[in-house]
Amino acid sequence: MFPSLTAKQLEANELLAGIPTHTLLYGGARSGKTALFVRAMVIRALKAKRTRHAAVRFRFTHVKESIGMYTLPKVMRMCFPGVRYKMNQSDWFATFPDSDSELWLAGLDDKDRTEKVLGKEFATILLNECSQIGNAARNMVKTRLAQNGVMSLPGEERLPLHMYYDINPTTRAHWTHRLFIQKVDPDTRRPLEDASNYQSMQMNPVDNAENLPPGYLHELQTLPARLQRRFYMGEYGDLAPGALFNEDHLDLWRVMDGKLPDFQRVVVAIDPSGSGDDDNADNDAIGIMVAALGIDGNGYLLEDLTVKAGPATWGKVATNAFERHRADTIVGEANYGGAMVGYVIKSSRANTPFTLVNATRGKAVRAAPISSLVEQGKVRLVGYYPELEEELSGFTVNGYAGSNSPNRADAFVWAMSSLFPGIVDGPRPEPKPERAPVYLLGGSPAQQNWMG
Repeated sequence: MFPSLTAKQLEANELLAGIPTHTLLYGGARSGKTALFVRAMVIRALKAKRTRHAAVRFRFTHVKESIGMYTLPKVMRMCFPGVRYKMNQSDWFATFPDSDSELWLAGLDDKDRTEKVLGKEFATILLNECSQIGNAARNMVKTRLAQNGVMSLPGEERLPLHMYYDINPTTRAHWTHRLFIQKVDPDTRRPLEDASNYQSMQMNPVDNAENLPPGYLHELQTLPARLQRRFYMGEYGDLAPGALFNEDHLDLWRVMDGKLPDFQRVVVAIDPSGSGDDDNADNDAIGIMVAALGIDGNGYLLEDLTVKAGPATWGKVATNAFERHRADTIVGEANYGGAMVGYVIKSSRANTPFTLVNATRGKAVRAAPISSLVEQGKVRLVGYYPELEEELSGFTVNGYAGSNSPNRADAFVWAMSSLFPGIVDGPRPEPKPERAPVYLLGGSPAQQNWMG
């Protein structure tokens, strides 16, 4: 990363020192965007006495950990080894005694703290990880870019106001793309009257390869196509026409700090297929999701345990998850194999509560109300789920546009439908046939956990 800047970072550094007030750096993961902004803010804090600067993220715990506890100390150690600074870990702001300036950390999810921090005026503001910040919040924060700073150099020049933004690009519908790339107002879609005041640059991990661990770029190249586009190539993507699930909404409400409420209900949902334990490479996977309803009224996806296997394996995977999460029930879709799912579950673990659900409408129709809950923040992903999110991106108002069967996404829809009964095909009691078919079980569970 530092102390010597890469060619791309030198180019971006020139941009940060330019005339425009608003600067966006967008691109893939680990390209040095945030570190470059923090470095620029420290320089500005040292150049102008008694100035305030702020780094803002959606969640306070994220900005505290990522910038306060990691990026800022690393930048100070590598770029400013002789400069004194002190971090106040009660109010979370850094002071620079040589200039009497401050760098504050703020999160938009803590109302009291946000009012305390943003009750001040700042000479520089960084909006970090803009994929999780809405345009309305951006407009509110922008009103605090108002401090008159004076340079500590001969001539007593004014410190120009600067607002910085960084993002791993999501879709072209995001306000950063409209504002910085299209140069239009994100709300009215009218051309910006001060377009020259908004500048941007793309920075990708390949531009920072010399500072990355061996093999990191290869790992990015093996991600699913949608995530490669975002985290490796650093490009804004197109939404499928009529797409139900917008990754901007998934990002906005994604839980990355592991802080969850107490749960009032936990379910394991299964979307079955016809796979067997042998020779199932070409068969569809069995979608298995664990989800919970918090006491805050929100639904949380906890695990994706999807497997490509037969009853001997996926029954054990599901019942193991039931026990591990102390779930209330296992939910199974009836249309493929009818009551077979229930028999597999109860053969794997006797007396396991099981709820049979029946799909009376198409996939897209069932998914639509869940997408609405995601947009409202009522349904949240705990961590990243690359394959699931790839499938969700294929759901449109006209049907499923993906290439393979969306077994993960179907199980996700069943799980959330069970937590929010009545919005889709509601669960119904399991039928009790006179004679249950026999399924031979055995083998070990093959689990895939994509909890980021």
